Amino acid sequence: MPTVDSYAPGTPSYVDLGSPDPTAAAAFYGGLFGWTTYAPAPPELTGGYQMFQQDGRTVAGLGPQQGPGQPYWTSYVTVADVDATIEAVDAAGGSVLAPAMDVMTAGRMAVLADPEGAAFAVWQACDSIGAELVNEPVSLCWNELNCRRLDDAKAFYGTVFGWGATTNEGKVPTYTEFDLDGHILAGCMLMEAEMFPAEVPAHWMTYFAVADADATAGRCTELGGRVIVPPTDIPPGRFSLLTDPQGAMFSVITMNPDYPS
Repeated sequence: MPTVDSYAPGTPSYVDLGSPDPTAAAAFYGGLFGWTTYAPAPPELTGGYQMFQQDGRTVAGLGPQQGPGQPYWTSYVTVADVDATIEAVDAAGGSVLAPAMDVMTAGRMAVLADPEGAAFAVWQACDSIGAELVNEPVSLCWNELNCRRLDDAKAFYGTVFGWGATTNEGKVPTYTEFDLDGHILAGCMLMEAEMFPAEVPAHWMTYFAVADADATAGRCTELGGRVIVPPTDIPPGRFSLLTDPQGAMFSVITMNPDYPS
């Protein structure tokens, strides 16, 4: 299995779910993916935060939703210095949604937003690196920005994380791959008007690899979730956009083994 023991600064490394009902969410994702949960410390120290695991390795996090609105999956990017990254975000036109904080001895984090309002988190690892299992069925495999101001996104993430960007110019949908030192590590979908309603804000989408996208979509509805985009073939594989019963959106994909990685 592709287990991970470290992430280079500027690399997406983790996702967690803010849910209005963590107990129900744990049951849903346990039923959908087979994940188990454990609490890294007593709830009075963590606010009820838990870790999702697969085969004894951390794949994601789960905590109570902070603030009103739709439940959400948050993408994290590893950085060498959270406080310096906040300064870079501010200088590049982004904003701070939750200031830098130490998470016990696990690491240091902040929740930020790019100039278009897409939220993401940054993580300075100490005892915890983030996801310990990736790119295997029922683990994180891709993080994708959905935005309407592509040039602004390229400039912002290039400034903050040093990401390069390559866009499939002239093709529909317009898609950009972000890279760090030539290594592709995230994507960016341009939110074309015919594909995204105007009320859908810019956001980061989480993709989990699965062995069978059709079976996973079917199981999602059995467990009380919804299928927003039914299983569909795209060059990297077969994907589906789903929500859990509380409304948090995420995508699943069965990777095409012949697609260049």
